[in-house]
Amino acid sequence: MNAPTSKKIALVTGAGSGVGRLTAIALLNDGWTVVLAGRRPEPLQALADEAASRGQAALAVPTDVTSPDSVQALFDRIENEYGRLDMLFNNAGVNAPAVPMDELPLEKWFAAINTNVTGVFLCARAAFGLMRRQSPQGGRIINNGSISAHTPRPFTAPYTASKHAVTGLTKALSLDGRAFNIVAGQIDIGNALTELSERMKRGVLQANGTTAPEPMMDAQHVANAVKHMASLPLDANVLSMTVMASNMPFVGRG
Repeated sequence: MNAPTSKKIALVTGAGSGVGRLTAIALLNDGWTVVLAGRRPEPLQALADEAASRGQAALAVPTDVTSPDSVQALFDRIENEYGRLDMLFNNAGVNAPAVPMDELPLEKWFAAINTNVTGVFLCARAAFGLMRRQSPQGGRIINNGSISAHTPRPFTAPYTASKHAVTGLTKALSLDGRAFNIVAGQIDIGNALTELSERMKRGVLQANGTTAPEPMMDAQHVANAVKHMASLPLDANVLSMTVMASNMPFVGRG
């Protein structure tokens, strides 16, 4: 194992696109060394190369967060390269088709639970272990929840259930980490504009059965919020933050 670095080390899962990519860039710009994890090697390496061209430090590690062996290999690499981890942004996640529950292919349910719950748990578990062993002890885990952790959209049982589970995991981590200076928080995002959410500007099924376009916000605001959460000293914590498009149909009847 290499000697521990004096720089702050962050891990971002799902770093190849969307919120994960923007957050990784925000952390790099704030002076962090960032480990980039995701399923597709090409965008991870492209981002690492971009960072290197700016004199920043990023390491691309292709990872399947649903695989215990892949996650273990990721954290072994982090420990061998840097000797510690100061922050995990547990961002990787998937959605499922918006169809009545009885029409949902079961493999879509398992994919959502395996990625959004088991994947988050596996990464949090490995981060917890490294943060507990390292010296100085401690670190921060930030989980990507969703406004679906509070209120479902129509026909979103797999995603909604998975994000409720993330909230429970965040609270458990926050409690269990106290003895080891490990803190945990969650960011719940509503209508951040990315490649995957662009369709929402054209129309989304509403609770009253109609389909309507919804206001969106720049996903950079999410990256900035995570960067703020990550910047706090370990004696302060944002347990839960909601960042959303102000006029989206979430609060009230919509």
